[in-house]
Amino acid sequence: MRNDKLPLHAEMMIKVCGMKEPDNIRNVAALTPMMMGFIFYPGSPRYAGGLDPDVVRSLPEHVRPVGVFVDATVDEVLSVCDRYGIRIAQLHGDESPETCRRLREAGMTVFKAVGIADETYMKRLEGYAGSVDMFVFDTKSEARGGTGRKFDHSLLDGYALDIPYLLGGGIGPDDVDAIVAAMRPGMAGIDINSRFEVAPGVKNLRTLIKFILSLRSLNEYEPNYTPFWEK
Repeated sequence: MRNDKLPLHAEMMIKVCGMKEPDNIRNVAALTPMMMGFIFYPGSPRYAGGLDPDVVRSLPEHVRPVGVFVDATVDEVLSVCDRYGIRIAQLHGDESPETCRRLREAGMTVFKAVGIADETYMKRLEGYAGSVDMFVFDTKSEARGGTGRKFDHSLLDGYALDIPYLLGGGIGPDDVDAIVAAMRPGMAGIDINSRFEVAPGVKNLRTLIKFILSLRSLNEYEPNYTPFWEK
């Protein structure tokens, strides 16, 4: 199933999500993750709606901000992203393929988060073909947003769509070997959040540095690498 949109292992992307404190944001950005996620869902303890837009707009060019939303309208997503200078929207609710398509038509790169519990997740994904740029796979839960828990990665053996994905779901500091074992065709990288925190929205820099260095010892990622949706 490999084609030009399916990344190589050597191109693994790191997205650090749930950021909201300016100093912590600047320090994490210095570690050169490809993406940094900002949650604009008021129900989240990591809600970033009060963050000064200049903090996001001043991120280094190689750190791409991602706006995370839950069942927001297209206009709401576009308004927030315009204010913060964000060009990537990650949708964590029950957003339809039509909503995703409209955001793409408005110039946004669109990630769709999908909770996985069993093999039936594939049927839900098929309707999004042509409407999203990437999926984010998390552990299925009634709660909105991440759960901090892993799902059975062997369920990804049946993934057959021509759409890359980020692996989320409870990835923690000691999971480098598990990430390597989870590599499948189409896996573009990882999405990490709560298990690297000292408080909601504040990442433990020492733990994050050790993890990123360990992961990058296994691949050749460079900060100036251009992701597939910008090529």
